Amino acid sequence: MTFMLTLRPIDEQLAEYSELFMLIAASIYTIAFIAFTIDMVRSSATIRRVEAELATERDRESAMAGVGAAGSGSGGAGTGGSEGGGPESGGGVEPVELVDDEMAYTGTKRPIANVAVALTVVAALAHAFAVITRGIAANRVPWANMFEFLTSAALIVSLVYLVALIRRDLRFLGVFAVGLVVIMMVGATIGFPTPVGHVQPALQNPWIWIHVSLAAIAIGLFALTFAMNILQLIQQRRERAMTAAGRGEDADGEASSRVSRWQFLRLVPSSVALENWAYRINAIGFVFWTMGPLITGAIWAEETWGRYWGWDTKEVWTFVIWVVYAGYLHARATRGWTGNRSAWLSIIGFACIIFNYAVVNVYFPGLHSYAGLPE
Repeated sequence: MTFMLTLRPIDEQLAEYSELFMLIAASIYTIAFIAFTIDMVRSSATIRRVEAELATERDRESAMAGVGAAGSGSGGAGTGGSEGGGPESGGGVEPVELVDDEMAYTGTKRPIANVAVALTVVAALAHAFAVITRGIAANRVPWANMFEFLTSAALIVSLVYLVALIRRDLRFLGVFAVGLVVIMMVGATIGFPTPVGHVQPALQNPWIWIHVSLAAIAIGLFALTFAMNILQLIQQRRERAMTAAGRGEDADGEASSRVSRWQFLRLVPSSVALENWAYRINAIGFVFWTMGPLITGAIWAEETWGRYWGWDTKEVWTFVIWVVYAGYLHARATRGWTGNRSAWLSIIGFACIIFNYAVVNVYFPGLHSYAGLPE
């Protein structure tokens, strides 16, 4: 049985409000991205300040414990010099831990990053209003063409990031997560500008609520792990350089240069922690992708076209994405694929998602050609 949604006139005024708030949201996201970038650039100053605060705290605790009491002031001064000088000299070995591998909040003061988070919250609220009012204006779900899907998926990415921030300190992902949201918003506006309107009969079906929303949630989770895996690769190179410098295997000074060049990574968990968290989140995203594009997509296809699977180009690439992430989860869980190999497999999976929506939807004709672009 094929369901049809009742078509009602487009609310043009509400559609204009939606476009206005979409523009406002994009602008605030851009400011938040700039703030996250400034926080990353200023990471060296943040690290020096945190190290000084930790050294002062250690001196205070030592004094309260009576360390060096017999030597009066001289003993205390000696201890203070040792504690304070370590962080500055470094010697290729990090003297203090500035971030928890469980990504718990460690109390590190980062006012610019906090402002960026607050701006992201405001942008997400304006973004949600824009998406919801577009749906109300058209009397349907607001993800029936590429413009709407990109803006809705961008909102999901933003919300997933903000929800994760409630329990975990993911401020280090701000540049990547919000940057991706900005790219999606700009891509939707420039590449797929589509006014509010009615949709094809095939999309006038209640299954679109479940099918597309589950896919969008999966993409939001995969986007987060994509950023984690990129950072994992960079962090792993830095950790290897630190090991080489610590063992005296850095005759040309290249390893030390790499360590000093990526100072902001001291505010990022270790590569192992990033890999473990990416694996957990990818497992959740894989469930949403299985339930959304594959299972509900097959049910919807049977209702609309009378078959569950037809090897349409979009269906093939949806299955390819599922296979890549299934292979990633299997290889890491049972074959011991860790480190760079697992990171690259996850990155390839997200690249397939980008290809599926940015290329297949636009350039490959088929039953799923719903980009909304003029012929």
